[in-house]
Amino acid sequence: MPHHARRLTFALIAIWLVELSATASAATSIVAPASPVVASKPSKRAERLADRIGALIESHEGDVALAVVNLDTGESLFRRASEPMPTASLIKLAVLIEAWRQDRAGLISLDDEVTLREEDKVPGSGILTTHFSAGTKIPLRDAVRLMVVFSDNTATNLVLDKVGLKSVNDTMASLGCHDTSMHAKVFRGDTSIAPERSKRFGLGSITARQAVSLLARIHRKELFDSKACDAMLADLAACDDKLKVRRGLPAGAKWAHKTGSVNAVRTDAGLLETPSGTVALCILTANNKDTSWGDENAAEVLCGEIGKAVFAAFSRRSDGTSLDKKPTPPPLTVDANGDLVADLQRTLNAVLSPSADLSVDGDFGSVTEAAVKRFQREKGLEASGVVDEKTWKSLGPIVTDDTPVLDPMAIAREAAELPIAPPDDPNAPPYVTAAAWAIGDAVTGKILWESKGDEPRDMASTTKIMCALVVLDLAAKDPALLDAIVTISENADKTPGSTADVRAGEKIPVRELLYGLLLPSGNDAARAFAEHFGPRFEPPADYPKGADRSDPAERFVAEMNRTAKRIGLSVSGFRNPHGLTVEGHKASPADLIRLARAALEHELFRDVISTRLHGYTITGEGGYQRNCRWENTNKLLGIAGYAGVKTGTTDAAGACLVSLADPPAVMKDGPLKDRKLIIAVLGATSSDARYTDTRNLFRWAWRQLGDHIETTAE
Repeated sequence: MPHHARRLTFALIAIWLVELSATASAATSIVAPASPVVASKPSKRAERLADRIGALIESHEGDVALAVVNLDTGESLFRRASEPMPTASLIKLAVLIEAWRQDRAGLISLDDEVTLREEDKVPGSGILTTHFSAGTKIPLRDAVRLMVVFSDNTATNLVLDKVGLKSVNDTMASLGCHDTSMHAKVFRGDTSIAPERSKRFGLGSITARQAVSLLARIHRKELFDSKACDAMLADLAACDDKLKVRRGLPAGAKWAHKTGSVNAVRTDAGLLETPSGTVALCILTANNKDTSWGDENAAEVLCGEIGKAVFAAFSRRSDGTSLDKKPTPPPLTVDANGDLVADLQRTLNAVLSPSADLSVDGDFGSVTEAAVKRFQREKGLEASGVVDEKTWKSLGPIVTDDTPVLDPMAIAREAAELPIAPPDDPNAPPYVTAAAWAIGDAVTGKILWESKGDEPRDMASTTKIMCALVVLDLAAKDPALLDAIVTISENADKTPGSTADVRAGEKIPVRELLYGLLLPSGNDAARAFAEHFGPRFEPPADYPKGADRSDPAERFVAEMNRTAKRIGLSVSGFRNPHGLTVEGHKASPADLIRLARAALEHELFRDVISTRLHGYTITGEGGYQRNCRWENTNKLLGIAGYAGVKTGTTDAAGACLVSLADPPAVMKDGPLKDRKLIIAVLGATSSDARYTDTRNLFRWAWRQLGDHIETTAE
């Protein structure tokens, strides 16, 4: 047996043995108490990777199971890897295997056609439901491909109609994967063959170990013949989901995988090619706090970070040292296209004399081929016209748009002319990641220090400070408004982004909905307020382009802008009540301090923004009741001395935070005891960075105000 085959066999045996030993003690619930990431084959590389992944999982708000197996070296990491977890669409990997098993056994033929009926169409991921008419005929092989590449739910059900749900599970059991089970057709709960498991896991279940075991068998072509396994790998390699592990991998990394997503479940499993060998990787997450569907969903970001860590780890030797393997561009031939071809054309123009005068269009045609052959002949290479490793080496460094042919003297002259900034000022404000910030007095609103403090920028959900202020100004004139009932509309319910989890038809008092607005940063709550109170206000003098003149929310937003002018905001403009990105919706850090100061005049606002957890029983249509639990997104409330105000995050705005704080404990009995500061940071590089930026700015500001009195760490 070849050496590499023995290593893979040992790795698979190790997976199987640990799986058996874990079966008896596997938890009866979906998840078990937190457990560390364990490296089963010691090496510096595996230990460091275990530490890195463990830290990532520890900070994630949700349950995570993991299996990582290098199929060439045998190194492996596991966490909760024997616990059955929900799969969402990842279970379609099992359907893929069963479809090819039955084809190879002669039970079905993937060349046979299936007919799409109107009743076959189901919602969710895929293209058949929305883009194909009833009566369309496609080969079963194409339905299998759509099931994997686009996670097409309708295609999945067409495949299941041919292979059978029970057959999928029977085959998984015969492979030793007893916890790998598909329970029903997609969006067809009435077809469940395991009602209790459907309730517990949803569409399907799997363990991380079983997932990597199945992937390893496909990789080694142990399930069926090479043609079938290669076809499965090709489908997995074409998977269209780029928001999970794929997002963390370098360009060009080979990742053949299947993913799954429902509200609180995000999964990804596949085969990753690394310099140290092929890695079978499975990440299963459930009970995730973040159930959003944007690009920055926390579980999907976690998958990307784990993928990044795995690829980086296995791009080094097992002792942690660099592999020092220089990447060689792939061979290029006629009909190739893209940036690398354009770089080749520039390089040939630069190195051939006289110049080849190639058009730099990125298309490898006959003229480029002729230039390649000319270069190869001049260098004594075989004039094949194929740019292979020897040709790349002879060409030397390729010439790109921004990297001309290397001129050491010119670079030395350029380096000598590079400017040098003055030395750091020890009394200057701390360095922060935020693109703009301001520090102000919470009583007067006076701006004390700032960096680009008057620059208007996207402000994300800090918008909701103004939304709350408009409501509270109304309530100041008529306190009974706080007990008025807001009925949630369909439009409010469907508002994208962060949510208070209120539903169409449900009723909630204004006072309680303020918690849903400011604690979980409910965009739905902001829209509900705008619709409820909008009719009380005058319409905007000039409707924004594309605005719906019949929409009461436009009147509410007009009042937000009138309020901004009244309280002295100088450069800010509001286009919606929640902060989702739209042209012209901006504020400056200085304006946000003035806005927060105005809102802090309301006692209820001060109470709400300093509340970490709040619950309320909402009444729905027909009289049902439902409990809501809202947690404040502001993590600074877990530190003594901080009392609000509001977070905000969008891709355009970055991470934003407006904060209110008292002096540190050692200053509370001094001349600063009655001072409060407000700090606004916009455009921080991450959620954690906005808190670090804010705390560093507060520390510095208190030192300036206290004449550099030494303070203790918060």
